[in-house]
Amino acid sequence: MKKQLIAATIISTMMITNVSWANDNDNDHGMSEEREHTEELVGLSSGIVLGAVIGGPVGAIIGAFTGTFIGKSVGDEAELSVQKQQLVQQEKKLTQTNEQLMALSTKQQSLEQVSEKYYQLQSNLAEQKANQQQTLNELTIGMNVQFKTGSSHIEPLFEQQLDNVAYMMSLSPELTIDLTGYADRRGDNDFNQALSEQRLAEVTQYLVTQGIARERLHGQAYGSTLPMHQEQNFENDFFDRRVTLKLLAPGAELAAN
Repeated sequence: MKKQLIAATIISTMMITNVSWANDNDNDHGMSEEREHTEELVGLSSGIVLGAVIGGPVGAIIGAFTGTFIGKSVGDEAELSVQKQQLVQQEKKLTQTNEQLMALSTKQQSLEQVSEKYYQLQSNLAEQKANQQQTLNELTIGMNVQFKTGSSHIEPLFEQQLDNVAYMMSLSPELTIDLTGYADRRGDNDFNQALSEQRLAEVTQYLVTQGIARERLHGQAYGSTLPMHQEQNFENDFFDRRVTLKLLAPGAELAAN
């Protein structure tokens, strides 16, 4: 009977001490410690009771410490399990973020490759246009219709040349022609301007009668304001009485001669 009373006294003392220890721990750590000491209390109580039944007062003390340790271990394992789950979730989120970044990086690389190809194609196209215009410039060297003094009549020799131009235009529908009319420096400026305009109109109309659409023919007359040579003489005047034809590729600038 005495042993039982001693055991009960020890049990009460240990439970009060343990509760006080748990409360002190909570006060020390404040809100930073998320897990309460329920497991330790359960382990402590269970250990005391079991120890008292088996071994009396000494067994109660041993059981108390053993139960507390077991309860704390159980609580730690539960907390560790929660932390592991949180860690797994964070790793999943990190994996998803990495996958998204990799996808964005792949898209960016694809866009850069497309942009590079586009600029390369633009560069190649510009080079091809320049080469085409250079070829057209070489073809149109000497493509002038010459006129007699004070006349806008097209001579048969130059009609054949215009026929060849019309045929070339029919084979290349994308081409246009820049026509410029001139006069020599004899006569006054108004007369020379009107004469250059009439010569331009005659050549334009001739090409239209050969089947070339008028919108493909662009012309401007300059009178005697743009002579080919600084010195004026009989030979230079002959070359100034002309309409010049220049073939143009699509997008090429119209240039006055």
